[in-house]
Amino acid sequence: MEKVRCQRIGCNAMFSEDDNPDGSCTYHDAPIFHDGIKEWSCCKKRSHDFSLFLEIPGCKTGKHTTEKPVLPKASTAPKQPVSAPTPTANLSSKDTCPRCRQGFFCSDHGSLAKELNSKSAISASSESNQDLQESKPPQAKIVDINQLQICKNMGCGKSFKEKDNHDTACSYHPGPPVFHDRMRGWKCCDIHVKEFDEFMSIPPCTKGWHNADPVS
Repeated sequence: MEKVRCQRIGCNAMFSEDDNPDGSCTYHDAPIFHDGIKEWSCCKKRSHDFSLFLEIPGCKTGKHTTEKPVLPKASTAPKQPVSAPTPTANLSSKDTCPRCRQGFFCSDHGSLAKELNSKSAISASSESNQDLQESKPPQAKIVDINQLQICKNMGCGKSFKEKDNHDTACSYHPGPPVFHDRMRGWKCCDIHVKEFDEFMSIPPCTKGWHNADPVS
């Protein structure tokens, strides 16, 4: 039977209906993007780096499917009216000032905005370092040539045995991924789309070796 590509997020493997046992698919539910942080809604694992975010192993198992997942649309919170600040309220309202909270310079709060931005940058840097440590893949290890492995190259996700691996066995994206101004794409093939499921469906543009232990 002809093989087709699984549409679950985080899988992307090829399968056929007569060879699709339960547990053969490892995947994620839906991504959440907020304030520069990428997070999987199913396992709450997150990262600031988009390529590391895509390498986080799936936390759910099941059967492969050709049905695309229904992703929730991002909701935009309604803007709240902001009253004109008074000289006595400037210092106490720095935490609620929309410009200060986003790290922009605010003439109303002066150096306080810079202080808040500095603290936010330190916190984000610490959190980013922790994410990098948690997301760092294990070191490459020696495996049996007949052992079944899963390729971690971005855009591949196929199962393979080392004895069948060769320089054109894998179709993948060397990257890096581009995520900017609500557009998602790959720099390697210069394709950009708006929807995340469309981004995950962009065909790989490069051939190479399967790799179960990619270097971060």
